[in-house]
Amino acid sequence: MAPETPPPRIACEGVTKIFAGGTEAVRDVNLTFEPGRTTALVGPSGCGKSTLLRLIAGLETPTSGRIDIAGAPPSETLRHAGLSVAFQDPSLLPWRSVRGNIELALQLARQKAADREVEDLIDLVGLGGFAEARPAALSGGMRQRAAIARALATRPGLLLLDEPFGAVDELTRQQLARDLPKLWEARGTTTLLVTHSVSEAVLLSDRVIVLTPRPAEIVADIAIDLPRPRDPDGLRAPDAAALIDRVVAALSEGMALPDRGIAAQ
Repeated sequence: MAPETPPPRIACEGVTKIFAGGTEAVRDVNLTFEPGRTTALVGPSGCGKSTLLRLIAGLETPTSGRIDIAGAPPSETLRHAGLSVAFQDPSLLPWRSVRGNIELALQLARQKAADREVEDLIDLVGLGGFAEARPAALSGGMRQRAAIARALATRPGLLLLDEPFGAVDELTRQQLARDLPKLWEARGTTTLLVTHSVSEAVLLSDRVIVLTPRPAEIVADIAIDLPRPRDPDGLRAPDAAALIDRVVAALSEGMALPDRGIAAQ
């Protein structure tokens, strides 16, 4: 079985990202993510959510400010396989099967998992019966689920998910929303996810960070104190509906800021 990396604490201090050409994607973000908690980043399209996720993953470097993961820079955590990322584009190797893509992640991390553990991950994401299928034979949603299984395989202490269910059909999305948080909780994984769905953010997370239109700044930090396990049907309950309304109101507040609305994009 692959070893579990202890869940890390993450600190972002004054993080700003300006790309070549002068586009400012992220501005002066100060955040702390506690170990073993799930946080959703929510904001309008193009606001800088995914850029912030890439900065935390060590795939981009801040123009100013710093990011610290358990006392080390993100690149160090990535190098020691303590961090896994699943992007909107699954980026599976086309010549490898679903199983082969998952096993490659373990090989690159110099880990070994029992065959049963790999099978359990494949079943967890609803791909039982497709373990030997190559990406070309899978739908977009199935490829995305395979990428999630690959990200989970190394038992990372930190899991970063960019629109993890974006291409997944509604019924499968609901099942994943039930099952994946149970796994994260059992492993104690620190999880950050980007989503456009306010309902999904409230369903999956312990905390929702609402960002302004580009450049991304924090407009609200909302604790989601609903009991677990959670079910999509439970979002109709008054306490869940009230939290959804708070997130929507914060999004509207961010859009109303000067030079931050749709017309400014």
